[in-house]
Amino acid sequence: MSKVSIIYWSGGGNTEMMANAIAEGAKNAGAEVSLSKVADAPADFINSDVIVLGCPSMGAETLEENEMEPFMLSIEKSISSKKIALFGSYDWGDGQWMKDWQQRIKNAGAVLMSDGLIIKLTPDANGLEKCKEYGKKIASF
Repeated sequence: MSKVSIIYWSGGGNTEMMANAIAEGAKNAGAEVSLSKVADAPADFINSDVIVLGCPSMGAETLEENEMEPFMLSIEKSISSKKIALFGSYDWGDGQWMKDWQQRIKNAGAVLMSDGLIIKLTPDANGLEKCKEYGKKIASF
């Protein structure tokens, strides 16, 4: 059974909805899942088989700067060779924040699971199903 840590930041609740659905999909696929907001991330998350990070697009398509950005800076040197998956919601733009985040993860030497999952605004039933499927993939990543 793989151990999956899902760590996210959510302002309006959309990314939190995604995180919960991803966690459900991973659990249903047999993974042991830890789900936490970035401010409450457990110290041992780094020992997980897969680390899943979630953050919506902010401002000019960037990561949230008060919690998620400092968290990313704190872990970049320790994620080399770690399996990482990314997700988040957005309101406008074309997902450039996710492309930048993916490149940042690769530059840190981590193993990135496919493209990050992005959903525009609040996930509907179809979007939540995509999140559950993403969770299933993560469980076997």
